[in-house]
Amino acid sequence: MNPKYDFSGWATRNDLVCADGRTIRHNAFENCDGKTVPLVWNHQHNEPTNILGHALLENRKDGVYAYCTFNETESGKAAKLLVQHGDIASLSIYANGLKQTPNKDVMHGIIREVSLVVAGANPGAFIEFVDMAHGEGGEQEVVLSAYEPISLFSPSDKPPLVHKAKDEDEPDDGKKEEKPKSEKTIQDVVDGMTEEQRTVLYSLIGATMEGLDANGDDDDEEDPEDKSKNNKGGNKTMKHNVFDNEDTRDDVLSHSDRMDILDLAKSKSVGSLRTAMQIYAEQNELQHGIDNIESLFPDFKDLRPGAPERVTRDQGWVTVVMQKVHKSPISRIRTRQIDARKDDIRAHGYQKSKRKIGSGNMSVITRTTDPQTVYRTDALYRDDIIDITDFDVVEYQYATMRENLNEEVATAIMIGDGREPDDEMKISEDHVRSIWNDNDLYTIHYDVDIEKARTELQGSKTDMSFGENYIYAEAIIAAALYAREKYKGTGTPDFFCTPHLVNVMLLARDMNGRRIYNSKTDLAAALNVGNLYTAEQFEGKVRIDDEAHKHKLLGIFVNLADYTVGSTKGGEITRFDQFDIDFNQQKYLIETRISGALTRVYSAIALEEPADNIGG
Repeated sequence: MNPKYDFSGWATRNDLVCADGRTIRHNAFENCDGKTVPLVWNHQHNEPTNILGHALLENRKDGVYAYCTFNETESGKAAKLLVQHGDIASLSIYANGLKQTPNKDVMHGIIREVSLVVAGANPGAFIEFVDMAHGEGGEQEVVLSAYEPISLFSPSDKPPLVHKAKDEDEPDDGKKEEKPKSEKTIQDVVDGMTEEQRTVLYSLIGATMEGLDANGDDDDEEDPEDKSKNNKGGNKTMKHNVFDNEDTRDDVLSHSDRMDILDLAKSKSVGSLRTAMQIYAEQNELQHGIDNIESLFPDFKDLRPGAPERVTRDQGWVTVVMQKVHKSPISRIRTRQIDARKDDIRAHGYQKSKRKIGSGNMSVITRTTDPQTVYRTDALYRDDIIDITDFDVVEYQYATMRENLNEEVATAIMIGDGREPDDEMKISEDHVRSIWNDNDLYTIHYDVDIEKARTELQGSKTDMSFGENYIYAEAIIAAALYAREKYKGTGTPDFFCTPHLVNVMLLARDMNGRRIYNSKTDLAAALNVGNLYTAEQFEGKVRIDDEAHKHKLLGIFVNLADYTVGSTKGGEITRFDQFDIDFNQQKYLIETRISGALTRVYSAIALEEPADNIGG
């Protein structure tokens, strides 16, 4: 076989540093030796008329040499005349499937075509990495021009082409060119890396997977001409794995693997790349991948920047209590009432000639309540105050302390703080008198009889299908209404109870399955109260009366205008801070000095359930 060629020249040269710092190394395109690729005009692949012929590639010591032949198309003939006339004198290659080291040494690639180009003003190597694929699994591609003069052939010339060619100055002894001992394979380079260098290598792979288009669009069909025009200078951000190539390896994630993993991560049932990697590895028995891949994932980001959201107990009722109680500028409270209900103080009818009989004495009910200090303390290291910059940690701490203080005071007002009487931190019942534990003269304690309600509803017809919720709701409402007969408080009371009790009553149904109460408003109307408030802090509270009987709290009826909180000037809620120089610590205090008590007799109702069977 004696082919004829129209011209030849260097397609690319080795070991020339490019403008972006990359270097094409010796034998980077060794696998292209002997291959025939299209000869095109200026890397334009979008039109058949741009195909001018073909080029036979020869790998040499100094680079890749090309032997080119024009076709008989009009474009081929025109280009041939330009070359013969000396108007076009340079070649360029387009390659992909690149492998490079962290030091930007290109070690491997596949030449896809050779182009005739107009030489630039600066001779020497010019390389431009063009990101021509914007979808998933795209490859790094390169346009490389050596700008070396080309050589013309006459029809009788025989080109000095030798497959697996030796250097021109080497003797042809029939032996296969040996790979220099100094040359290393990619695996040799990786094995010789330090731990830090391997981390950089793995980071490149992780950054590649993060940079993929979130929509999963594949733009590989975009016009290469447009891409080459829009990506000059080597400054385009690399979005894809520089180690992608045509070869199939079992020690890296393949293109199909990545596509499957990304599709899995986008599904609603998975939702994260980490989980998708784990699931795919388990299902497909992947033996390759990256150790400690978690280190490559991006840092977590706050969904709500700034101060952390506080998780608290129910605070709605706390605000209601602090707003509705009567506030007095006097902290030492004294209340006085006269019991004018005795029969012996009734008015008498007069009979002529009869002596008028004096009425009996009225009883004076007097009670005094003095204040107690309620406080909350905390501390922050000054270093932490300085280092926390995304929100005001001091004000955040004060807000938390104020919220805690209000909750403690409101709880003490309604049901007591729950501490034992001998606890040094107890809010004393002599200073802040809780409504639930108050004397029977001020708080009516009324037991709910569930079994009585069950009997009244079912009678002897025990097969009647009344649900437990309905029986319970009816028992509560009946007890509330009967207890109101003794109520002497101001206006219409509110009802404070556990969320569970409200839900039980709202779920009450008749024998036809229809709900009795459709809303809290309906339930409040049935209970004859102004408003209904839930307090999870009431859950599971048990009181022991003077006869050692246990009573489980269900709810409290009270108009808080009948409860007075007293505080003199200076005793209102106040905050203080002090710096501890020894420990470089800022200490904070928030406190109030108050007294509290019901100021009207029979002004509250505590609804309870007998609980003598409860242990403890």
